[in-house]
Amino acid sequence: MRHARADDLVAHEDLLASLRAIRGPRERTVGSFYRRGSGFLHFHVDGDRLFADLKVRDEWQRLPANTAAERRRLVAAAERAAAGAVVD
Repeated sequence: MRHARADDLVAHEDLLASLRAIRGPRERTVGSFYRRGSGFLHFHVDGDRLFADLKVRDEWQRLPANTAAERRRLVAAAERAAAGAVVD
């Protein structure tokens, strides 16, 4: 598994647009979001599968981001984490 590069994320512009709309985190490079000066969310690829690492409180959680349902869960979890809520 490796960190996703910008070219890995080209096909995921709809997901990135949803994440960019979240208040608080800012995208420094394509697919790499920061909040209050520290990492908040970034992506990994494993073959043709996409995963997001989301920082909740001070711990990273890896979430799949391949199906529409997984992407909805990821965006909802990122919204809760950005608001300071606990993510399940």
